[in-house]
Amino acid sequence: MPLRINIDGRILPANRARIPVLDRGFLYGDSVYEVLRTYGGRLFAEPQHLRRLEHSAAALAIDLPSRAWLRRQIRRTMAAAREAESYVRVIVTRGVGPLTLDPTSARRPCTVIVAKALESFPAAAYRRGIRVHIPAIRRNAREALDPAVKSGNYLNSVLALGAARRAGCDDALMLDERGRVTEATSANVFAVLRGTLCTPPLDAGILEGVTRGLVLRLAAADGLRCAERHLRPADLLRASEVLLTSTLREVMPVVGIDRGVVADGRPGPVARRLRGLLAAHAGMRPRAAAPGRRKG
Repeated sequence: MPLRINIDGRILPANRARIPVLDRGFLYGDSVYEVLRTYGGRLFAEPQHLRRLEHSAAALAIDLPSRAWLRRQIRRTMAAAREAESYVRVIVTRGVGPLTLDPTSARRPCTVIVAKALESFPAAAYRRGIRVHIPAIRRNAREALDPAVKSGNYLNSVLALGAARRAGCDDALMLDERGRVTEATSANVFAVLRGTLCTPPLDAGILEGVTRGLVLRLAAADGLRCAERHLRPADLLRASEVLLTSTLREVMPVVGIDRGVVADGRPGPVARRLRGLLAAHAGMRPRAAAPGRRKG
């Protein structure tokens, strides 16, 4: 089925869905959003995603519809799309207003929900791993535009991903103004260092990833040592494994950083172990036996 778009409760096919040109989400990126997915047709981690949407909206002083209304509209839109597995994007803009930066000029927020078929990453990407680029573009400072707010203003990541693609890589790892690793363009970063699964802390200026938090909990429960610590590019190049996590990527191994190679240049056992734990948690398959760890 073609994708379906719900605008303020009205479900339409894509070719009939319209928002006003003067909507501030279009004019200024003055909006918040979340991306959800299903496993076995069931929405995954929905409360966590809606809670983060509420956090983002509160940070920008955007009024959200009630959580119950959002949940009902998400399900209506998914039912209209009729896909076995769904990708769902929930967007709330500040709404229509005059051509001014003044956020108080808009009176009524607009809610857009998009549901379409889930497009999984190719299996080959998990078998071979991906390469990432460290661009000159730095992650927005928390004091300027806090990356912990999932807003519609994604130009920082768009430019970084463009630089990565021009460099022949799959994604970009973004550093802060002090040269420390923050996150990828739309994923959190992990490194396995001396047997410990490490990831930048939230105060590094990152989005509090739903999958990031879940992976930390699952890994710790399964006996992996975990730590939140600041990382630098040199740490990643001496790690035994580097991983990206997100709702859509799940656990993606990174095997190269620009011209450097991570460990032996192949996905390692921790990535496979964590992906298995995540899949088991989602109810997709029985938990696989944990492979042995590599020294790193």
